[in-house]
Amino acid sequence: MQKENQKPNFEFIALMAALMSIVALAIDAILPAISQIGEAINSYDSKDHQLLVTMIFLGLGVGQLFFGPLSDCYGRKPVVYVGFSLFLVASLICLYAPSLEIMVIGRILQGIGLSAPRTIAISIIRDTYEGDYMAKIMSFVVAFFILVPVVAPAIGKVIMDGFGWEAIFYAQLIFAVLISVWFWKRQPETLHPEYKIPFSSHVFIDGLKEFVKYRETVAFTIISGLVTGAFLVYLSSAQHIFEEIYNLKEVFPYIFAGLAISIGLSTFLNGTLVMRFGMRKLSWMATLAFTIIALMYAVLFLNSPNPSIFVLVAFLSVQFFCLGFMWGNFRSIAMEPIGHIAGIGAAINGCVSTIISIPIATFIGEFVEHSVWPVFVGLGVCGLVSLLIFMMVKRPKRLVTV
Repeated sequence: MQKENQKPNFEFIALMAALMSIVALAIDAILPAISQIGEAINSYDSKDHQLLVTMIFLGLGVGQLFFGPLSDCYGRKPVVYVGFSLFLVASLICLYAPSLEIMVIGRILQGIGLSAPRTIAISIIRDTYEGDYMAKIMSFVVAFFILVPVVAPAIGKVIMDGFGWEAIFYAQLIFAVLISVWFWKRQPETLHPEYKIPFSSHVFIDGLKEFVKYRETVAFTIISGLVTGAFLVYLSSAQHIFEEIYNLKEVFPYIFAGLAISIGLSTFLNGTLVMRFGMRKLSWMATLAFTIIALMYAVLFLNSPNPSIFVLVAFLSVQFFCLGFMWGNFRSIAMEPIGHIAGIGAAINGCVSTIISIPIATFIGEFVEHSVWPVFVGLGVCGLVSLLIFMMVKRPKRLVTV
């Protein structure tokens, strides 16, 4: 393991970000094309179209349960190759899907495939760094990762306008192949042979038993799920909100990009500030602000029409600025005690947080029809529960095992 004061090279950060960014590309690039995809597969209900976003998250959550333990048994690199191969097959299913049901299956399989590079990137970072320095690296990786949502919808729209929605999936395939080659050529295996766990039916059960021993690990996994679920409501309904409720179809990619920049800026700042204030203090302050802002909107616009687009974007920008100080730190806090099972630990962390987020997003998303108000109610409630859990584990100054 590298020492905490040893600085990583730029290529390492960029490669880890690339492994994670293919997920964002697969999710966000199709947002401007959802209506056209719906027409192509004879689906015209905007609520059903949210499944094209939320179901890829289901795949991401489930896939980690397989790829995480396998990476602890066979190494990080082989598992990444398997994941990318499955993603390629799933993308072809999406391209030739005749119905919403088949398209959803393809999106779930895309998520399962992409769960490998996404999870393994975190495991590689945990193999290599620890403590607040790990949080610093994670923040810089996520900051690069955020650049993809900034440009993905705009790129997706340009590709769609020029070549049709199918070309978006072909572009994703090319990007995945390029990253695979880069990873193969430049990234060494980080799981040392002495840490490999022989494969058996007990790998997951043993890993889960070890995982739940750590109070902070469990707590911040749940908090990650709550916050991700609240954000997923926005992500899955963004196209409906901006294109249909606000009738801003042409500028939707640019609004989406601006909000993503807000997350990217705070994530980058977190990478600098976390070494000074610590990941726990920063994430606590951000969660508190996140909750207050959401509840403020819910109170101000209770039983009121939707505010102007400028007011909505202002509120969302501040909310998302808070997220940059939350996501990376939550995951780093959860992963800190379980470096000895980084692969299965990252898998359980990602799976549980994702499984928590999907029903939250699905339930709240049902209410986002003519008003944006339910989105902020969801953000506020999830923030309140997160604060409560945060306070329950904040009191002990050391890790508490069960």
